[in-house]
Amino acid sequence: MTRKALKWFFTGSTSRDIFFVLVVMITCMVLVILPTGFEDRIEKVDEHVHGEVISVDNSTVLQFGLVRSGTQVLEIRILEGSQKGRIVEAVNNLTGKMELDKYFEVGDRALVDLTINGDRATFANAADHYRIDVEIVLLGLFALLLILFGGFTGFKALLSFGFTGLALWKILIPLFLKGIDPILVSFSVVTLLTSVIIFLVGGINRKGLVAFLGAMLGLGLTCILSLVFSGPFHLHGAVKPFSETLLYSGFAHLNLTRIFLASIFLASSGAVMDLSMDIASALHEIMEHHPGITTMKLMRSGMIVGRMVIGTMTTTLLLAYSASYITMLMVFMGQGIPMVNILNLNYVAAEMLHTLVGSFGLVTVAPFTAVIGAVLYTRHRV
Repeated sequence: MTRKALKWFFTGSTSRDIFFVLVVMITCMVLVILPTGFEDRIEKVDEHVHGEVISVDNSTVLQFGLVRSGTQVLEIRILEGSQKGRIVEAVNNLTGKMELDKYFEVGDRALVDLTINGDRATFANAADHYRIDVEIVLLGLFALLLILFGGFTGFKALLSFGFTGLALWKILIPLFLKGIDPILVSFSVVTLLTSVIIFLVGGINRKGLVAFLGAMLGLGLTCILSLVFSGPFHLHGAVKPFSETLLYSGFAHLNLTRIFLASIFLASSGAVMDLSMDIASALHEIMEHHPGITTMKLMRSGMIVGRMVIGTMTTTLLLAYSASYITMLMVFMGQGIPMVNILNLNYVAAEMLHTLVGSFGLVTVAPFTAVIGAVLYTRHRV
């Protein structure tokens, strides 16, 4: 890269950052309308509407402790759509699986799937409790807080949040389902997300470049380690929830093990980006206040900052992963299962691989970013 090109990239430009924000916004709009290729699998229902449960018949419901089985017969007043104001009867089958069953009481709001013939609903299914309005309120409060606190940077963070969700839903998951190599797909999507998020929030400048390069080196190492240690761990992708359901849903051709390995560096990518941006920003501030600092001194400062940050960040993944399995760990302890047995269970070993390989990426991204930042900040003073 020539000195002129470096000067263009390293010199901050507000207009360039605004242009990039507009590009990301347009890309988000394109992703919203982009078909996934699986629209034909959507359940054919005439209307999805919001309703209120006005009566419940539990005469055939059997209860064993907290577990219920049988059928609820519901009367639901429809609150929107072509059937607004009408009362329909719906059934709610309880299978005895608490993590999947929903249980309705009078006054509850339900999401109702209606099949309509002519001007009347001929079939109604209480799909689940209606939560859309609460979710919208919570999302709105989150967006408001982010913008009030962060200003334009908060808006860019919110935009990166939306872009990430759309990229996962419209790009990564459809490509997984189509059988394209999950490792290649996941790493490509992670690279795209890393570049967009870092340059969107940090700006298209020297700080953004340092953070991006540091993050990609850490993620690259995480990807390599997940592939290297998957064999010795003797793990398969069926350890993840709903994996078997996916196979039975017409996707028996998928390689669940590759999907599991791809999820390892996908899950750690957010923390890696966070750490690389922290260090890149710290180095940027040091350079702003001490423009004459040497490469080695700046590198040493970056290492010191990195040591402090990874002291807490390495437990981030452990807490995130273990929290989702807390009830499983309680069962193990309650049943007195020896620790050696617990550590050798495939789903426990899978989370250990997740945590340790992800932590490798976190630990190494600190020196990677410190070295890259020291070189780029001091060797190309512009």
